[in-house]
Amino acid sequence: MLDVRRLRLLRELARRGTIVAVADALAFSPSAVSQQLTVLEREAGLPLLERTGRRVRLTPAGQNLVRHAEAVLEQLEQAEADLAEARGGLAGALRIGTFPTATRAIVPAALIALARRHPGLEPMVSETDPAAVAHALRAGDLDVALVHEYDFVPAEPEPGLATEPLYSEAMYLAAPADPASGRPGVPEPDQGAALRTHARAPWITATPGTLCHAMTVRACQAAGFTPRVRHRVDEFATVLALVAAGQGVAVVPQLGVTGPDRPAVHLTRLLMQRRTNLAFRSGAGAHPAVAAFGAALRAAVPPDLAGSRAVT
Repeated sequence: MLDVRRLRLLRELARRGTIVAVADALAFSPSAVSQQLTVLEREAGLPLLERTGRRVRLTPAGQNLVRHAEAVLEQLEQAEADLAEARGGLAGALRIGTFPTATRAIVPAALIALARRHPGLEPMVSETDPAAVAHALRAGDLDVALVHEYDFVPAEPEPGLATEPLYSEAMYLAAPADPASGRPGVPEPDQGAALRTHARAPWITATPGTLCHAMTVRACQAAGFTPRVRHRVDEFATVLALVAAGQGVAVVPQLGVTGPDRPAVHLTRLLMQRRTNLAFRSGAGAHPAVAAFGAALRAAVPPDLAGSRAVT
């Protein structure tokens, strides 16, 4: 009989591409991963991997087995959800991945509500870039996570994961304060023109490899230019401080420009949006802890976002 733990290793190899990457993600040694996959091949009775030097590729039989593994793992998640429901009373750790603006604006209120209703549950929050969430969920490092996508960076389907919509928010072009430029709060009908106004200005983006960085670069490219990046900063409060200091312009989401301490910058609302979803392993959506956290999050969404729900 095939071992579920080894099927999980094969699934991770199909997603990550190398045995070393699988070992790093799951806290194994590469030799241990390789040995377990060799045992899985013996259990299967035919080759699942093609090894060429340090590279490993799944055979057609291996790829087919991964598809079955996805279904098996989803059924196990559903079984765990049913058992948790039968036990009654939520308790234990709930590992939550989130990103900074949601951590500040939404998650604290959700955790307060969660603690009142389920005092035995222990939420554990880790800030995780949405680009890294899929691997963390599949590896079991997270149970549930907030992820976002932009109009210019749509989310790719992730095997083994499911999502539910939470909210969407407007995007703003932040520039040094100038009453003559743009109309804050009113969507700019020609987004490209608004961006091209600053085509020769220095830009402030998130660090390369993040969705936020890709969003700014692609939006500018769609407007007909490539931004000249001066600063690479991930925290939006710092981005706005740099904009206020005349260090450049930036594209910032609605939650990144709210708050009493926002620096004096000029905001032009763009037509683009950022959508936030709740992500979890396929089959885990019915788990009482995941469902309870999702309900608490929805109740904590600020009123100005609640009317603009994300659509998947």
